[in-house]
Amino acid sequence: MSMPFYVSPEQSMKDKADYARKGIARGRSAVVLQYDGGILFVADNISRTLHKISELYDRIAFAAVGRYNEFENLRQMGVRMADVRGYAYDRSDVSGRVLANIYAQTLGTVFSESNKPWEVEIVVAEVGEDAAADQIYRITFDGSVVDEQGFLAMGGSAEQVTTALKERFDKDASLGDALNAAVHALRHENGEERDLDAGGLEVAVLERERREHRKFRRITGDRLTGLMEEGASSAGGSGGGDSSEEESGSGSAQQNGS
Repeated sequence: MSMPFYVSPEQSMKDKADYARKGIARGRSAVVLQYDGGILFVADNISRTLHKISELYDRIAFAAVGRYNEFENLRQMGVRMADVRGYAYDRSDVSGRVLANIYAQTLGTVFSESNKPWEVEIVVAEVGEDAAADQIYRITFDGSVVDEQGFLAMGGSAEQVTTALKERFDKDASLGDALNAAVHALRHENGEERDLDAGGLEVAVLERERREHRKFRRITGDRLTGLMEEGASSAGGSGGGDSSEEESGSGSAQQNGS
């Protein structure tokens, strides 16, 4: 009679963590960073319909990397939770911190109790009245929450993207310059510079001065191309114009959620 196969809890958790990290690393990166007018989201994404960046609520947005069906379930859950809380209490009671904690609890439970962890890493960001009030939370596959300061990169080769982004990040930069810094970082994802044009990017912002409630706006088409040219010009590249096509879309303190 064969003996039952035993795996220690420590080994089981390590195996699940390694599995999730490898799954997330297979995808392309995304970056989130502050600029002088709010918070900018940029993802390496050629799809125009399978979004990595989305609106959650009035001042709150969501970005994710990893397995699409898993982070889309999380996005939908967040939208429902925000709507219910805002309706039952008050719109001001819906905050990025509340949603980040809900996501942390969900991912922590899946990681602890399921044989297969979710291969996702997500960001919940909330734009404040000023830059000091902005909130950017990173939630990882195991339910860990990190309160990020200024900027972050996730997915793919996140370390290389972070290094490249740190070289050019300026929280007081214009939108064009911030976009240029983000694109520069994503172009160096694998340690070597590669071509990355507007057609391969998903870009959105939480605009501080935008109308009272919904602060989220996607940047596409000629507006995106113009901003990329503007940022390249400021960085010493070729100059460019700016036309408009925008659409509305629907150092770190850490804690573990489970």
